Amino acid sequence: MSFWIPTSSPTPDSTFSDIHGVRVHHKVCHHDDGHLSRGSLNIGLPLVLLHGFGASVFSWSRVMRPLARIAGSKVLAFDRPAFGLTARSAPVRDNGALNPYSMAFAVLATLSFIDMLGSQKAILIGHSAGCLVAVNAYFEAPERIAALILVAPAIVAPLLSWRGKDGKIRKENNMGGGKTGSNDRKNPLVGIWRALLKMCMFIVGMAMRMLEEMRDMVRLVYAKVLAAVLRSSLAVMLVRMVIDKFGIPAIRNSWYDASQIAGHVLQGYTKPLRCKGWDMALLEYTIAMLTDSAAKSKPPLTRRLAEISCPVLIVTGDTDRLVPSWNAERLSMAIPGSTFEVIRKCGHLPHEERVDEFLSVIERFLQKVFGVSEGYASSNECTKSEHNK
Repeated sequence: MSFWIPTSSPTPDSTFSDIHGVRVHHKVCHHDDGHLSRGSLNIGLPLVLLHGFGASVFSWSRVMRPLARIAGSKVLAFDRPAFGLTARSAPVRDNGALNPYSMAFAVLATLSFIDMLGSQKAILIGHSAGCLVAVNAYFEAPERIAALILVAPAIVAPLLSWRGKDGKIRKENNMGGGKTGSNDRKNPLVGIWRALLKMCMFIVGMAMRMLEEMRDMVRLVYAKVLAAVLRSSLAVMLVRMVIDKFGIPAIRNSWYDASQIAGHVLQGYTKPLRCKGWDMALLEYTIAMLTDSAAKSKPPLTRRLAEISCPVLIVTGDTDRLVPSWNAERLSMAIPGSTFEVIRKCGHLPHEERVDEFLSVIERFLQKVFGVSEGYASSNECTKSEHNK
């Protein structure tokens, strides 16, 4: 597989590692060169940060070092293929190789970085689409994930979870029946009706299964046709036009107060667009998402949320225009025992727009789950001093 290497210059603390043939850009933040600082929780587990769509390691730059001090452990963030400074691959073909733009690769990279950090377990912090990677990594290897922190999670919450405060989905199986009396059992018409009903239900079930199989087949064909269209030169031209026109407005729309966005923030988000092949890579990422959704190898993620048993924190901004806070709240109700936090006057990027509040929420959760080592006080002073640098 051939790759386009990014032409943008990495920062001095940038590192590149080969994962399954892909040159992946990442950064690691240590906690005071191995010495516990005042306020450290001394968790003893690394944190792996997973950025959202269109973002990169840059989006975590304001919180990486404070998180390392709070947790008393290493913090790692990496760029998924198609984003940041990770190498862009040439167009992927159906040759059986692992697609670097697929969810499977993102999960593999996440677990590989946990190994690289020399740990059996890690805490995953995902933002937006990065939350999908975090949750999928949990289901791939639940024994490797100590806790999940989902920030503005771009995960559609199941509708039925809204009905139960305990997050359990309840279904009514009574099909109009009450108790059957002795007269009904003796009535031959009732017996005939039941037999006909069972036969109809059997036929309907077979028809539904056939339609489901046909739908999956049509969906796969549709995904392949769409993939061919997206790989055309016209699609590349269109994606450039879309990013040029809507890229910066999308970043501004992600904040509660766009006037607070500094110039270097916009530069940080647009820097990867100078990488050779960024447009084709973005299209390949889109194709991979379509392929993943068309494949029917596992139950939908929304049906598996109740299976999550590790500690979970869900954080949302109250004015998030991209992933509304009510969806995040419903998601918390679908995950048993999860903690839900809302940051006021905040949009889609709490870790960039409300740094102090974000770090406080993370610290409270980690303290609740993992406790505080003796001799260490609150890390508020530590995090505030870092924010003011």
